[in-house]
Amino acid sequence: MKRRATFLLCLLATPALSAQCPDPPDHAKALTELIETAQEAPNERAARRAFNEMWALWTDAPDRHAQELLNEGMERREVGDLSGAIKAFDALVAYCPDYAEGYNQRAFINFKRQDYADALPDLNRAIELSPRHIGALSGRALTLLALGRQAEATVTMRRALELNPWLPERHLLPQIETPGKDL
Repeated sequence: MKRRATFLLCLLATPALSAQCPDPPDHAKALTELIETAQEAPNERAARRAFNEMWALWTDAPDRHAQELLNEGMERREVGDLSGAIKAFDALVAYCPDYAEGYNQRAFINFKRQDYADALPDLNRAIELSPRHIGALSGRALTLLALGRQAEATVTMRRALELNPWLPERHLLPQIETPGKDL
């Protein structure tokens, strides 16, 4: 009887174990406005402001716990602790499997590690969940390029540039489109 009471107290003391991630915030309208702003921007500086605001939307996690995991992973990445960042993003993806940014950030770490084969499925999932995630699209294009899949990289980069023609990666497009040309 005492064991059962202890077990029940442990369950009550750790609500995070039974908690479920809520749906990601719906920023569709704001994202549409920011994409239009970037598309109509007169220069790169104006487009960059809109793109930075898009990142604020993408990194707005579904709840406090998810935000803490995301922030931890990003902080660990900034100090070069890539394995710690992966652990945080693994936990975020496990907790919030429908939140695109968890996959995108984990893919970015794998890209930095030059583990392109592991980055690609996460980028695909991020784009599946958030088809207008320009960061994930450009990351996917760069990952495909690193994997030698130039034609797919071109298609993906074109899609990203349709959404934001001022992306810094726009300068790579002519090189990506020319088979056999070194970048």
